[in-house]
Amino acid sequence: MLQGLELRDFVIVDALQIPLQRGFTVLTGETGAGKSILIDALQLALGNRADAAVVREGMPRAEVGALFELNAGVSAWLEAQGFAPDDGDGRLLVRRTVDAQGKSRAWINGSSGTVTQLRELAEQLVDIHGQHAWQGLTRPAAVRSLLDNLAGCDAASVGARWDDWRAALAALEAATQRRAELDAERERLAFELRELDRLAPQSGEWDAIEAEQQRLAHGQSLMEATESALTQLDDDGAARSLVRRASQALAAVSRYDPQLASVIEVMSSAEAQLEDASRSLSAYLRHADLDPARLAALDERMAQWLSAARRQRCTPAELPAWMDEARERLRALDAAVDTEALTQAVAAAQRRYGEVAAALSQRRRAFAPLLAERVSAALQTLGMEGARFEIDLAPLAEPARHGLEAVEFRVAGHAGSTPRPLAKVASGGELSRIALAIAVTVHTEGLQQVAGRRQELGEGEGPAAAPANPPEPMTIVFDEVDSGIGGAVADTVGRLLARLGRARQVMAVTHLAQVAACADRHLVVSKGLQGGRTVSRLVEVTGDERIDEIARMLGGDARSAASRAHAAELLARASAGHAPAALVSPIAVVTAVAPVARTAGRRR
Repeated sequence: MLQGLELRDFVIVDALQIPLQRGFTVLTGETGAGKSILIDALQLALGNRADAAVVREGMPRAEVGALFELNAGVSAWLEAQGFAPDDGDGRLLVRRTVDAQGKSRAWINGSSGTVTQLRELAEQLVDIHGQHAWQGLTRPAAVRSLLDNLAGCDAASVGARWDDWRAALAALEAATQRRAELDAERERLAFELRELDRLAPQSGEWDAIEAEQQRLAHGQSLMEATESALTQLDDDGAARSLVRRASQALAAVSRYDPQLASVIEVMSSAEAQLEDASRSLSAYLRHADLDPARLAALDERMAQWLSAARRQRCTPAELPAWMDEARERLRALDAAVDTEALTQAVAAAQRRYGEVAAALSQRRRAFAPLLAERVSAALQTLGMEGARFEIDLAPLAEPARHGLEAVEFRVAGHAGSTPRPLAKVASGGELSRIALAIAVTVHTEGLQQVAGRRQELGEGEGPAAAPANPPEPMTIVFDEVDSGIGGAVADTVGRLLARLGRARQVMAVTHLAQVAACADRHLVVSKGLQGGRTVSRLVEVTGDERIDEIARMLGGDARSAASRAHAAELLARASAGHAPAALVSPIAVVTAVAPVARTAGRRR
């Protein structure tokens, strides 16, 4: 629920705080006073396109804040998106600023957010039905969504099965069209792998054979150097003998100076190490083997490695990994050209799509007559006696992602006429009333039959049964969708909105006194001069002030006794709650219906 709206330097509003409550609230005022500015501000806070024109002239920026009561769905969304939870008061604050250059920033519970995130939040917070809400009802996607949500259909699963089917078809078509190319690639890879299988390179082998080849290739030099080193160690006068003699010379005089003991110890250690080196060199010479045959074999194998690596454009050490990758590519190509398996995959995907699409069609056909019946009944109370509303489910020539039929709203404006597509209904007044009838129906329809039909079909079961529907927004805004009507019809509209306000927070911008009289709360928007500039103001009216405003809306002299008496009578009749006979039956609130339309109202 929307608890409050705050505007600062927005169009002609300098600073305004609007506390809001549950029930049915109307906003009225003279034309141009700024009633729809408030709706525009709310839409901006919830992600509508920012425009520098909303900044009050001479000010650096405009700011709008909206305070909402949290529900479980919004709390879960905040947590999933990483936003800070509320401070324990169960509220959500959304704030948006727009500077004079048209750049905007957004905050959600004090943390920076994106416009996309604001729009996602808006889906869970507010439904706005503008003056041209009916236009959304001419779009096939919006019509399908409305029916599918009411029927509890899981259209998303049908779309997913459709995507699987199309992907399988695309794979089959690609394999068929590229068969020759893929076969050639398979043959090339298979040939390369056969050649490499004869070489059979092993991981880590290249480094080992390269090291062995280097040792054998330089074997003579290694032996000569080893013999020379051994001679320098062992011959008379060589290093070992010299160290021994030096150590013996010092040992003869060491008793005269203890400091020489440490030097003698070092020299004795050096003599032992030289003796170990001599033994190691002798052992190396005994086991050294030039083995020219082994060297020739290693040279040949290295040449084969190098040749194969050049063909595959990799280093010799990378050759085993290249073979593993080539085998994987070959397996993928084998699967890609297996048209028999691909054909079977297409048939299986088509069968799965057909099952869920048929179930979706069944649910649509079960619920379409119920919704049409309810909307038709609502039209009778809105001055369209004899009008008939229908939902046409025409089979498609070819299956589609959204199912097997086109969903279209049709209406016959009076008895005896043929229902036509909603988009072809010419009268603006009729269009507004049809949009209002649909909006009120989906939000205040008696659901006993709906619950019964869902139970018959097995709610939550089967491929086209939707998962639990998300909570419906608790706030509904009507921006002059009552235009083009009056008299008894206006009275009916007011009572319908008042009844909707018992289960939803309802806000309506209206010019109709009959609608305003039915509200639980009445806000009046006015404008005037302040400091040489036009500013907009908003006040709540009650008692005599409300009578004055209703009298003004009725036309004529708002201060005349007759106008005030008429206004008082409207308020008294609305307060008594006498509904027309057609609306006497109990009404519950639909909890599983998508918004009819969300359209921005024109600024006045």
